[in-house]
Amino acid sequence: MNKALNVTTCLLFGAALVIATPMAKAASINVEAAKSLFDDNECSKCHSIDKTKKGPSLKKIALKYKGKPEAETDAKLIKHLSTGPKVKLEDGSQEDHKIIETKDEAQIKNLIHWILSL
Repeated sequence: MNKALNVTTCLLFGAALVIATPMAKAASINVEAAKSLFDDNECSKCHSIDKTKKGPSLKKIALKYKGKPEAETDAKLIKHLSTGPKVKLEDGSQEDHKIIETKDEAQIKNLIHWILSL
C-alpha cells in the first residue's frame, strides 16, 4: 500500500508540474509592456493577433514554434527582431524585417513570450 501511495503521489506531482510550468511562464509575461512594444514599433502594420496581413498572424507564429525548446526559440526570434533579416511575406515578396527599437533584451524576450503564449 505504501508503494502504491508513493506512485500515486509521484504521478500527481508530475501532473501538477506539467500544468503549473506553462502557467508560471504566462504569469511572468508583462502583457501590457509587450503590447506597448508591439504598438510602438508599428508591428501591427504587418501582423495581427489572429489574421494574416502582410506577415503571418501572431497565432501562426506561436504555432510554428510550439513545442520547440525555449532557449532555441528565444535565440532565433531575438536575432530575427534585432537584426532585420530578409523575410518572405505572405504574397511571396521579400523585404527587410523591421528592427525592434529597444536594446533591452528582456523587453524583446517579453514580447516573444507574449507572442508565443497566444
